[in-house]
Amino acid sequence: KNWQANQGVLSYRGGGGGDLRTVQPYRDFEFRWDWKVAPGGNSGVMYRSTEAGGAPYETGPEYQLLDNERHADGRSPLTSAGAVYALYATDQNAARAAGRWNSSRLIVKGSHVEHWLNGKRVAEYDLGSEDWTKRYLASKFASMPLYGKQTEGFIVLQDHGDAVSFRNLRIRRL
Repeated sequence: KNWQANQGVLSYRGGGGGDLRTVQPYRDFEFRWDWKVAPGGNSGVMYRSTEAGGAPYETGPEYQLLDNERHADGRSPLTSAGAVYALYATDQNAARAAGRWNSSRLIVKGSHVEHWLNGKRVAEYDLGSEDWTKRYLASKFASMPLYGKQTEGFIVLQDHGDAVSFRNLRIRRL
């Protein structure tokens, strides 16, 4: 109820309403979008997420969307804008300030994943690799047995309680 589409911009105003997800699942894809958060805002895009684990974050890795300057998660490159939330760090200087549009690109092909932010690759990893497994087992996601193990799933725009806007959403199957 708190999501709204107006003049090509999809906005969440806060106050509850739930996540939005694609109708179809995706395996290999490129997803491009523009986003901005309100001051202190936090949101994310989860991918290859399924309903098998409950909440989308229990199965799908997250591309973090954040106001790095004002939100506490902005203190760590592991949880700043562009990061693979809590697993792979980002370049904290790649994000624009709250209220300004950022451009993101997510490439998922086989086990290989890339996060791009404002034209710069800010995170890259391979699902199921030794490095991935080590990070997963040392994270809060270790108690979620389906996390990051899906070869196909939904793309999810997160309701994290803070105002966020999206525009120019484009998905291309690879």
